Amino acid sequence: MISICFATNNKHKLDEVRSKINPQITILSLEDIGCREELPETCPTIEENSAQKAQYVAQKYKVNCFADDTGLLVDALNGAPGVYSARYAGPNCSPEDNMNKLLTALQGVENRKASFKTCITLVLNGKQLQFSGEVNGVILTERHGEKGFGYDPIFRPDGYTTSFAEMSMEEKNTISHRALAVAKLYDYLAESK
Repeated sequence: MISICFATNNKHKLDEVRSKINPQITILSLEDIGCREELPETCPTIEENSAQKAQYVAQKYKVNCFADDTGLLVDALNGAPGVYSARYAGPNCSPEDNMNKLLTALQGVENRKASFKTCITLVLNGKQLQFSGEVNGVILTERHGEKGFGYDPIFRPDGYTTSFAEMSMEEKNTISHRALAVAKLYDYLAESK
């Protein structure tokens, strides 16, 4: 049985990952290891932010852990909000604020192509590895659905007629950027037991 900490304060992400990972692996939360502080995210890329958080928790709390960073990259905005996706509308903004800002920025814009990208950094016994997942889609003109979190109500993945927020967690977990990255993480952990 492997115990590993997922370095996030986001309960939605924790639930998503726990539902995807094999029961042989116990996923601990930051609360479980006594970490109640805000993790550093000061790097200019998704990959570097992910590594910064994982290394911080691994070194300070002496645990095996992984951290993710996710960005929504919108073609018409030259990849914005990107690494700033969680705080696109400002430092203490809500997901609603972020969606409002994005919808306003895209008013009247025809090219609504976007992609969600997740990078997971694993620090296991001092060794660092990264796994990524990406899903392409479009930004809708208005919100659809009540499920999910973040930009889910306004993101529709290619090949689907519904937004992420209209999908069940099971359905989203088969195609999402985080699910793809977590699947690679799980495969690695399964092989390294």
